[in-house]
Amino acid sequence: MDSTAGGAGSGSPVARLGFRPDMVVQELGWDDDVDDGLRLAIEELLGAEMVDGDVGDVVDGVLLWWRDDDGDLVDALVDSLTDLGEAGTIWLLTPKVGRNGYVDPADIAEAAPVAGLATTSTQTASADWSATKLVTPKSARRPH
Repeated sequence: MDSTAGGAGSGSPVARLGFRPDMVVQELGWDDDVDDGLRLAIEELLGAEMVDGDVGDVVDGVLLWWRDDDGDLVDALVDSLTDLGEAGTIWLLTPKVGRNGYVDPADIAEAAPVAGLATTSTQTASADWSATKLVTPKSARRPH
């Protein structure tokens, strides 16, 4: 699919997602319908390819592509936490309204706390995908 993500400049969707050079980002839920332009822009900004679900090391962030018919969102979010570092972020990418696989924001709002996550913001990631930022609530983080 074509992307409007365009490069990684400060006003681009990729920059607004908070990715920074040298971060290790795990990509889950990839399929043929993902936005390759957005993926390439993220990897360009990172300076490396995103890692898959078999990384086994701590990652700084997770990019989770999710569609309405992908299964249980709570399970997917819990699985996303497996390699995520303590202060890491999960970006849940879902098709926009009217697109195949659209996920109702109420479903995300319901699943996030069950998985131990808080929803902080939602924004446009590309022409066909929205991104919802999910984090572990500060009260649930382990003390240093």
